[in-house]
Amino acid sequence: MTQTTTTRQHLAKKMASRACLAAAVAASSRGGVSAFGKSSIGRSGMMARSLSTISSSNNRFSSYPTTSTSYAINNSELSNRISSVAPSRSFQLNMSTVAAGATTARRVKTAEAEVSEEQVSIKGWVRTVRKQKTLAFVEVNDGSNMSGIQCVLPFDTVDEDTMKEIDNLTTGCSVHAIGQIIKSQGGKQAVELSASSLRIVGECPGDTFPLAKKRHSLEYLRTIAHLRPRTNTIAAVARVRSTLAGSIHKFFQGEGFNYVQTPLITASDCEGAGEMFRVTTLDIDDVASLPRAKDEEGKELAGVDYAEDFFGKAAFLTVSGQLGGETHACALGDVYTFGPTFRAENSQTTRHLAEFWMVEPEMAFADLTSAMDNAEAMLKACVGDVIEKCDEDLEFFGKFFDKGLKARLDKVVNKPFVRCEYRDAIKYLQEEIAKDPSKWQFPDVEFGTDLATEHERWLAETKFDSAVFVYNYPKSIKAFYMRDNDEDGGETVNAMDLLVPGVGELVGGSQREERMDVLVEKMKELDLDVEDYWWYLDLRRFGSVPHAGYGLGFERLVTYVCGIENIRDAIAFPRYPGNAEF
Repeated sequence: MTQTTTTRQHLAKKMASRACLAAAVAASSRGGVSAFGKSSIGRSGMMARSLSTISSSNNRFSSYPTTSTSYAINNSELSNRISSVAPSRSFQLNMSTVAAGATTARRVKTAEAEVSEEQVSIKGWVRTVRKQKTLAFVEVNDGSNMSGIQCVLPFDTVDEDTMKEIDNLTTGCSVHAIGQIIKSQGGKQAVELSASSLRIVGECPGDTFPLAKKRHSLEYLRTIAHLRPRTNTIAAVARVRSTLAGSIHKFFQGEGFNYVQTPLITASDCEGAGEMFRVTTLDIDDVASLPRAKDEEGKELAGVDYAEDFFGKAAFLTVSGQLGGETHACALGDVYTFGPTFRAENSQTTRHLAEFWMVEPEMAFADLTSAMDNAEAMLKACVGDVIEKCDEDLEFFGKFFDKGLKARLDKVVNKPFVRCEYRDAIKYLQEEIAKDPSKWQFPDVEFGTDLATEHERWLAETKFDSAVFVYNYPKSIKAFYMRDNDEDGGETVNAMDLLVPGVGELVGGSQREERMDVLVEKMKELDLDVEDYWWYLDLRRFGSVPHAGYGLGFERLVTYVCGIENIRDAIAFPRYPGNAEF
């Protein structure tokens, strides 16, 4: 058999399968499948009902023609084809599960529910159940919004199977309800589902479900991180986080930036701090088997010979995608990275994670002013999107976490950011601290001080009542790649931090050092192995240009926009010292 013949047969089978699917959908519609009833097409009823459900929920198969020269297949052939196929057990289970709730009703997300005469389908998880003499109220949430939807089930109109299901409803079980969206007769919601039928999809034992209908502490919820998205707080955080992520991509794509995915495994320490997670395949459980490093004379040294490791050298999880981003900025002009980064910092504060996401744009032919302008525009655009799209969630955060949240976010969007030199910031702090040093945890502030959170927040919240860029930091407290300022003989670097009320530092950036000789000297001062950065130095050897960029800690942005205090609640599964669950 030739390859051409095999290809034709494969194509014919594929076309026949598509025709089979389309015919099943068409037959389902002609057979008049009721909400949970049987089809009139005989043995293929389960297949038809299942395909009808799939088609109605996502319309993937609705475009396939039911009659054409290439794909036409009659009902008899359809039944024979289905009867002759022996589906796998997993396929049978999946199709049966879908068939159990088969319907031609269109699925509607609760966030998009509007009054209509159309029969629609609601799928989600039960929050509360209230049973009265003549009807039941079931609050269903599908995750698309905070409030979900109330399903009203009048006992005199629902079917017998639904009546049985009502008795088994519990908080947390998943359900599939069908009915009409009508104007609500109650005052707590605008619309509700007048349900004609309801089925339990997945049971949830009330006596063991750890999320009873009461307020739980965020500390407790971190111990059940796999279930905490079902709570109002964490679900709202997840929706805001999703909106922010989409807005970040939309902003940079709209500005003509290219999205670059930089490696997570690296041999370079971007920050020069040494707080990195090591990646190795060496058997560290068998210490005696570890290859030992040797000197030139062959004598064993104290360390491990990582030349014998998987990558042939010591490797780590990256603390930043910046260095990789610079390589593409020096070819594509403007780029950004958006991905996970890691830091082995033994910190238990509410501001630090061991695994976190960073947004890191890099711009060629740009200086620090360009970076500050871009960061301000990006934050205004992203926060503006959240205000527009997540109003219900922001109302919730404003009620339970930060009563001034909406006003603070409005300022970010509408008020220009302040720009203040580091030397001036130190002067303002010294003047304020001198009034009463006992109020400050860190009262000693001078040129060269790495600002603490209390200093940053005072500047943003009290001194300026605004987001503020502090720039031109001392060289001694900043990273090696930041460009020395010529004006003061290199005492400061062309770097900035963006400080915001409620959080402190949110963004850190700089103009990068494009002069190779200056960069090499700085690396030597920090005991960085120049050979490890040969590729980074090549950017200065071959067509070097002034360029700048910054890094935005994504989880810090989420905490800022949501008004929550602990960064461990801004990410699905927080990683920090002593915790790597789930």
